[in-house]
Amino acid sequence: MTQQPSAEQPGVAAAIVVRGGRVLMVRRRASEGELSWQFPGGKIEVGETPAQAAVRETREEVGLDVAALRLLGGRVHPKTGRRLTYVACAARTGAAYVAAPDEVAELAWVSHAEIPAYVPYGIFEPVQAYLDAALLG
Repeated sequence: MTQQPSAEQPGVAAAIVVRGGRVLMVRRRASEGELSWQFPGGKIEVGETPAQAAVRETREEVGLDVAALRLLGGRVHPKTGRRLTYVACAARTGAAYVAAPDEVAELAWVSHAEIPAYVPYGIFEPVQAYLDAALLG
């Protein structure tokens, strides 16, 4: 389930960044249907692994230097139809800010209890399990 997307459809990587008992989320300028708040991420470039894409996209979108820890899983997102790979990441240096204002409207560090308000349709089970352990642990 964590296989790398094919060259024809590189897919999208999402960074699950936990710091200080909260997870980083971004609100996109242009929402995708019901999706308003998401994890930082974007398209996997040719020759890039999902982990490399998650690290790069986090730096580009929110100016935060992160390290990929492990793949949490992948799926075709039920709301967008895009192939999505989730990567657990640790914040290394810097403070998050809107570094790509053309893509990101705002960001938030979200507590476990607040997640349903940001993502009312639920989170992919392996990501939710990771957040349960990381935020409630």
